[in-house]
This record gives sequence, structure tokens and C-alpha cells, in this order.
Amino acid sequence: MRDELKVVASNRKARHEYHLEETLEAGLVLVGSEVKSLRLGRASLTDSYATVERGEVYLHNMHISPYEQANRFNHEPKRTRKLLLHREEIRRLAGKISQRGYTLVPLRVYFRGGRAKVEIALARGKKIYDKRRDIAERDARRAIDRALKEGRR
Repeated sequence: MRDELKVVASNRKARHEYHLEETLEAGLVLVGSEVKSLRLGRASLTDSYATVERGEVYLHNMHISPYEQANRFNHEPKRTRKLLLHREEIRRLAGKISQRGYTLVPLRVYFRGGRAKVEIALARGKKIYDKRRDIAERDARRAIDRALKEGRR
């Protein structure tokens, strides 16, 4: 039996801005109105990041829109949310992040088996010349594909 994934939000910019070295799946600690809003797909990972503080991992700047039917019991849209990871994973991440240039970047938020999960990546920022090289490679690949497609006609 395969777990069904329902992707709520993804951070497409992350693959352009960072070299992704390792990915992990973490659970999210949410309140009820946040879960309802996530199920409606009202979330954004733009400019969000994760940190390790006092042996726990927290997700900062993730925006989850307020749930309309929650009235006064609504949540704060950009509050800091705790991520659920195993102690050994947290220790390993803390060691890597302490090295210069590494950060934790969320890639996507999704539901697996009814539970909200976030995929985070251990990432190192790209330099401008790396970004330019990636764009040039992508354009060259497109040109080759286009030429092959024209040749088949």
C-alpha cells in the first residue's frame, strides 16, 4: 500500500538559489486552524528557513493564511513552527549547520497519511556564477531538445 502525497506548497526558488545536499522529512506541529488552511492549499514557503535551537528544529517565516471560519481562535500567519525529527537527525543537522555556508531550507509542505509534513534540505548557497552556469546549461538542453524535435519532423 502506497502513501498518498498531497502537496500543499513548494519552494521552487530553493533549487535555483541553493545546492541541495541532503533532504529529510519532518513532521509539523500545527494548531487546528493551520491544518484546515493547509488542506485548502493556503500556504507559502517563500523566504522561509529552519534553525536548530536548544536541540529542537524550528521553521521560520512560513506563511499559512488565516482560516476564515476560525473567527477569534485563528492562528498568527507567520508564527515560528516546531518541526518533529529524531534526536540523532537533529544532532547531525546541528553539526552540519555550524559549518560555514550551510542552512536548512524547506522544499515543500504536503500531507502523508493525514499528517502534515515538510521536506527540508541541508543546503549551501550558490554563487552568482553557479546560477549563470545552471541557466546556460538549461538553455543549451532546451536548444538540443528543440533541434532534435525539429529533426524528427
